[in-house]
Amino acid sequence: QVQLVESGGGSVQAGGSLRLSCAASERTFSSYGMGWFRQAPGKEREFVAGITRSGSSTYYADSVKGRFTISRDYAKNTVCLQMNSLRPEDTAVYYCAATRQLVSTTTAEYVYWGQGTQVTVSS
Repeated sequence: QVQLVESGGGSVQAGGSLRLSCAASERTFSSYGMGWFRQAPGKEREFVAGITRSGSSTYYADSVKGRFTISRDYAKNTVCLQMNSLRPEDTAVYYCAATRQLVSTTTAEYVYWGQGTQVTVSS
């Protein structure tokens, strides 16, 4: 069982930055592909960014390419999402998740989820 705990959410004005962190409890953290998803009120949960088990490849939703960066630290068992040039449409609850796949953009392939952290971007 992998426990994931997100932190770093908050409120920011448009154009600002936030850095989300996700701490994993499992020593086999490197065995999992990791992803960030988000869910806005009244909308389905959507893929934001993913990183492979080795950290060698990253994937992004078109809406965040060039603004968000995902990374992972094996020594600390963490995965981070650096969010720059934030927009009001980025407002959502952000979730960290782990998959046994190399990496995935599909929510159904993620087996462990964090509790989520709120990000609010005002115009």
